Formats: sequence, C-alpha cells, structure tokens
Amino acid sequence: MVFKNKTRFFFFSGKGGVGKTTIAAATALRLSRKHKVLIVSTDPAHSIADSFEQKIGGKEKPIGKNLWGVEIDPADAVEQYKQKLAPKMEKMEMLKGLGLADAFDIAGMTPGIDEMAAFDRFLHYMTSNEYDYVVFDTAPTGHALRFLSLPDVMDSWLVKIIKLRAKFSGMINIAKKILPFGEPGKDDTNLGLEQLERMKARVEAAKKLLADKKRTEYNIVLIPQEMSIFESERALKTLHEYNIAVGSIFVNQLTPANGHCKFCQERRAGEQKRLGLIRQKFRGFKIRELELFGHEIKGERALEKVGQRLYGK
Repeated sequence: MVFKNKTRFFFFSGKGGVGKTTIAAATALRLSRKHKVLIVSTDPAHSIADSFEQKIGGKEKPIGKNLWGVEIDPADAVEQYKQKLAPKMEKMEMLKGLGLADAFDIAGMTPGIDEMAAFDRFLHYMTSNEYDYVVFDTAPTGHALRFLSLPDVMDSWLVKIIKLRAKFSGMINIAKKILPFGEPGKDDTNLGLEQLERMKARVEAAKKLLADKKRTEYNIVLIPQEMSIFESERALKTLHEYNIAVGSIFVNQLTPANGHCKFCQERRAGEQKRLGLIRQKFRGFKIRELELFGHEIKGERALEKVGQRLYGK
C-alpha cells in the first residue's frame, strides 16, 4: 500500500494525571504555527476541550489557525457497534465452534470497541492527505499500549478468517460486521478473498507506519514519582517489542526553585534525585522538563507558554 501523503503522527501517553493532554495540546498548537495540524483525543476523559477552552466533539472542528480537533467518543462507538451486532448475535455463536473463540470474544468484545473505533479513525487519517501532523492524546498507558497492539490482533483475526473462508464462506459476512477496516466507499457485502486480502494489507500498512521512525513518534509523559517512572519504564519495553520509536520523555510537574520555601526546597530535592533516576533509566532519549506553573494551564496563551518552555522560542 502506498500512502497518499507524508503525514506525521505524534502519540502522547502516560499514567493518569501526569499532564499528557496539556503537553499534547501545547505541541499541537506549536506545530500549527507552520503546519496544518489535527489533535485527536482517544482518552475517554477528553480533556483537550478543557485545554483549549472550547467544545470540540466527535467531528473535526477548527480550534485555531491551522489547528483542528476531534474527540473520539467511545460511548457512541460502543452503542453503534451494539446496534450493528445485535441482530447477528445468535448467528455469531457459531464462531465459537469454528476455531475463532480466541479471536472473537462475543460477550466481552475484546479488544475494546472503543479501541477498535479509535484505530479505525487512525487508519482514516493514515490514508488521507488532509493534515501535516496528527497529534494523538491517548488514554492512560495501559489502554494506549493495547491500542498499539491492535494491528497484530487484527492481522491474526484476518489470517484465521482467510484460512476458514473456503470451508465456511457463510461466516465471512458475520465476521465483517465486527471488522471496521474495509476500504472506504467499498461495498463488501459479498466479501471475498480479494477484499479480505485488501483489508489485511491495510492492517499491515498500519503496522509498518507505526514502526516507521520518520512518520510516527511515541512520547512518554511522566512525573518525578517512582510509580510513574516504573510504569513508563515498562511502557518503553512494550513499545520496543512493537518496534515503535519513542521520541521524547517529558518530565512534568517539577517543583520550581524557591529559596524562601522550606517545603518547596525539600520537595524539589527529592524530585531532583528521581530526575537523576529518570536520566539513567531513559538514557539515550531526549528528556524535556516542565516545571509547575502557578496557575491552571487552560487557553491558547497558557499553552503557548508551555510550548516555549518545552521547545524554546
């Protein structure tokens, strides 16, 4: 598969509460100075609307000069899939007897429908030529890593379906109701081997794109606390297993120097020790540090300040 453009993709993830949304929003705003940028929230909490102080929603919306935003709503995705699947549930029970019980968890819909919907949207942006950069504000670390594993899961599903197609051709249309990765505008009602192979090619293309260091960059956001450091270290190992390049390690919420505040000095001293641990564990990566602000980071002016501290003027 040939990509229509050279859109670059930046992912931001980390343990809940580390400030990844703020950093993703500041990065998107910074990039929009010279490029056309889309920021996508796949986090059910959807904090980018708060960061930009405006409603965004499930459709791409302009939120600044050269900047658009969209929030992928997992609740809507789940409801749409339920409506689509409800009439087929009885027939889908047959899948359990066809060697696909592990691939399709009918009752639990594993992996999550919200993750599948988010990945389907990712595929849409991957094959369009609409934006120069797409910035993903992802769900907390565990969910984000499952999202990145979906190409392997989907590839496994499709391989099994292709192998069983000749023997169980009637099963294919049922399986198609679960897979959201058909080509846009294509009528796959009579899904055949050629269509399945094309779907598989799209998934494989996604795997290659995620592993393309020139196109995709994963950024880890953490705070100077041991739990956050160790979770980020585990995430880094998982990303390495999927051959996904990590760009920067963002250390957020550092206490500023303050010689008149004993509490601040003690807190900062402990953070500096853990900052040394971070530099040791993430040796070789670009480490960007961000100190705490004296106010909540909301609105374009505040995000501009964050961008300046992270990337310079």
